[in-house]
Amino acid sequence: MAEIEDKLAELKTRLAEINDLGMAASLLSWDQLTYMPQGGAEARGRQMATLSKIAQEKFIDPIIGKLLDDLAPYAESLPYDSDDASLVRVTRIDYENATKLPPEFVAEMYTHLAASYQVWTEARPANDFAKVQPYLEKTLELSRKYSEYYPGYEHIADPLIDMSDYGMKASSIRKLFAELRDQLVPIVKAITSQDLADDSFLHLHFPENQQMAFAESVIRQLGYDFNRGRIDKTHHPFMTKFSLGDVRITTRVKEDYLGETLFSNIHEAGHALYEQGIDMALEASPLGGGTSSGVHESQSRTWENLVGRSEEFWEFFYPRLQTEFPAQLGGVTLERFHRGINKVERSLIRTDADEVTYNLHVMLRFDLELAMLEGKLAIRDLPEAWNSRFQQDFGITPPDNRDGVLQDVHWFGGFIGGAFQGYTLGNILSAQFFDAAQRAHPAIRNEMRQGQFGSLHGWLKDNVYRHGRKFTAPEVVERATGAPMSITPYIQYLKTKYGKLYSL
Repeated sequence: MAEIEDKLAELKTRLAEINDLGMAASLLSWDQLTYMPQGGAEARGRQMATLSKIAQEKFIDPIIGKLLDDLAPYAESLPYDSDDASLVRVTRIDYENATKLPPEFVAEMYTHLAASYQVWTEARPANDFAKVQPYLEKTLELSRKYSEYYPGYEHIADPLIDMSDYGMKASSIRKLFAELRDQLVPIVKAITSQDLADDSFLHLHFPENQQMAFAESVIRQLGYDFNRGRIDKTHHPFMTKFSLGDVRITTRVKEDYLGETLFSNIHEAGHALYEQGIDMALEASPLGGGTSSGVHESQSRTWENLVGRSEEFWEFFYPRLQTEFPAQLGGVTLERFHRGINKVERSLIRTDADEVTYNLHVMLRFDLELAMLEGKLAIRDLPEAWNSRFQQDFGITPPDNRDGVLQDVHWFGGFIGGAFQGYTLGNILSAQFFDAAQRAHPAIRNEMRQGQFGSLHGWLKDNVYRHGRKFTAPEVVERATGAPMSITPYIQYLKTKYGKLYSL
């Protein structure tokens, strides 16, 4: 047993070192996305590539494989959900994937993506797709190359999807999206055939400092721990962490639109609540993070939409918001405000989209990236394909590439493939988790009216957050809700909420 303990300690030490390198690279990335001057982009890409290459080399060291082999019998003798058994099991999966990926490729990818992101930050405001096109062509080449390191896939996107949502495939997501689309399209048509809800009061002048102060007070009350986090501004809001004691969020502010800062803060705080809720015993190990992009996104969407756009939430917070902005909102009733923040319309921007149309934005991107990976869509033809599909799905055409193909950072700062499906999986799971939490704590909605979120936060922490990556997404869903992932709770949630708002 002493020998096993020594091997386990050595494995944990090596994994902690690798984790530290990854977190250092994340810190460099956060800096690039927030405060770094443009002139630092080239060096920053090199620095991140260096750290990533060293981390990759350390992780694929054969001694890690030998330790995992030696510890396998010990892990198999333990309960499946024990920390040690989970560590060996999850690290084995990560190790086998990592050993297929050459460190030189990792360095090349990170160097390229840092440069690509910087060009995108200049190209989008300038509406200049041509400027970023060669970078996007290189990203597509590297994305396909990544998948080729994992032979035996059904679809070239599968290894990329697996990286974010372990066990999912293009075929299963296509089937799920088709079922969801069949349910969503009639709801969208029924609502958008009516007069649009009035949200003009959200588009007045709201000073940045007041918006930020109110948004910070909201997420603090939801449970975001500012002793282990902070907020900064960026082009495209995100959450990042450097340890379980340092989980940060970013936001952006529009002084002529109240919803931007408020809901992006709640959204990113939802991601952060997940990370802050992970058991500290899992710190600095492969278990110390969210289990999948879909489960992670379920938390941002739970807090942003099922909580933050609910009538109960605003019964508590709206009087405070009116006090903060009396000139803008003093004459706006709660009913009108609630309908306005849940306005449904065919719009251009995914991150601003309402709950009902949002998934159509995701499906468009998912289908386009599959076409790019399959070689059916060339990068030079992407803007035209985007506009054509947008017209087909939304009945409107983007006026320019800035609010069309250039609007999302994902393809310009990451792989093409494997990211967007998580948003819709998260929407589906948000309702399923919330339903399960309500079954356990039927008073949750009444508590929300009082500005109390402890029961919901506590249930999510106990059933989802604290486990980190000990369980796969399907395992987490089954354990927490008693059923596999299903679109039924989500569709029922939309029909109930929007049926009332729009008298469907």
